[in-house]
Amino acid sequence: MHLTHKIALCPTPEQADYFRRACSAARFVWNWALAEWNRQYAAGLKPNAMALKKQFNAIKYAQYPWIKAIHRDAHAQAFAHLANAWNRFFADLKAGKPAHEPKFKKKGRCRDSFYVANDKFRLDGATIHLSKVGAVAMTEALRFDGNVLGATVSRTADRWFVAIHVEVIDAQYYRRRRGHGVCGVDVGVTAATTLSSGERIAAPKLLKAALRRLKIRGRRLSRKLEAARVAARVAPQSALPKGTRLPKSEGFKKASMALARTHARVANIRRDFTHKLTTRLCRENQAVAIEDLNVKGMLANGRLARAISDVGFGMFRSQMEYKAKRYGTRLVIADRWYPSSRLCSVCGAKHDALTLEDREWTCAQCGARHDRDLNAALNLKRLATETALPVASPSSNGGTAAEMMSAAGGKVTPVRYERLCRSRQEENRAHLCARS
Repeated sequence: MHLTHKIALCPTPEQADYFRRACSAARFVWNWALAEWNRQYAAGLKPNAMALKKQFNAIKYAQYPWIKAIHRDAHAQAFAHLANAWNRFFADLKAGKPAHEPKFKKKGRCRDSFYVANDKFRLDGATIHLSKVGAVAMTEALRFDGNVLGATVSRTADRWFVAIHVEVIDAQYYRRRRGHGVCGVDVGVTAATTLSSGERIAAPKLLKAALRRLKIRGRRLSRKLEAARVAARVAPQSALPKGTRLPKSEGFKKASMALARTHARVANIRRDFTHKLTTRLCRENQAVAIEDLNVKGMLANGRLARAISDVGFGMFRSQMEYKAKRYGTRLVIADRWYPSSRLCSVCGAKHDALTLEDREWTCAQCGARHDRDLNAALNLKRLATETALPVASPSSNGGTAAEMMSAAGGKVTPVRYERLCRSRQEENRAHLCARS
């Protein structure tokens, strides 16, 4: 099994300068390979990543001598990344999914990163030794013991990080659960999550709190950008001519970095909240049910887009999927058309007239009064009991689970991680779960 540990670096100014140049080299090679790929494809040829790599290696030092100062791993991996991007594109086309071609990377608009092979760096406690850089201090030592497969150095705002990819043994990958409950989770904007136990967990919503500061720093950067356009003799409100680079003053760089740090702080707090919440749900339950939300469609709502982004629905789903595997938790994903809010959690009757503005409603069949979010969480819990725990009887859940599932009419996707044969890996996981 594979795990990745992302650690903050404390480079010297010279080391940080090399990191920036290595990121530029990786970005340049990606753009060169993509342009050559498109040219060959337009000419009727069948481009290949390995052939492009050989073609670039034959000319790189003659035409681009500056690349000698950068270790080859930084620009060699771009061809493998481009091949993976095209493979995903054609796979999505074949599957009928929305497909997006690889795009050119622009400085300041893409993630700065470069790859380091496992034989080109060495770990010594809280220090990493990189080729052409030397010893770089890390904020902590690597947490995992195993076979190191590689590393990626990246930048977020003005901070540098190294993500070390490690192959670990099963006993280290799988974690022990502390409880064996069954939980239904309804995500929302008013409360980040409403659990079937009745607990409501509010999101920090730091974006809303930091919005004023973001606007102020954004205006500061905009004024410096207009000053740079005036210095470059570009007319106001006009498109920047292709190939023109605006002069960036020290004030422009400081304002840009201040805005990036604010965005990074918001993202870090949101990510910390989501990690703690998803870890708790997977650690305390043997089965968890969530909804398959159409996050992209929800973000099209101009009134709710910012609030939805501030909670992080997509991040919650992805973290639940991989953590459920580590804790041996069954993750049940209800179909996006499953009417969790419209079904009565007492009798199973469906209330078709329920609208988004209705936060509470009364069942016309049994007279039960429901809170919209809590009712949805209870229905999801019952769905998890029926789907992920087939030994549970409907009578133990009020006797209405079967009626509710037939009334819903939607599909249920249980996310299972067992294989057809019982391997040693599964035996280790079962042993760990039994001891928890």
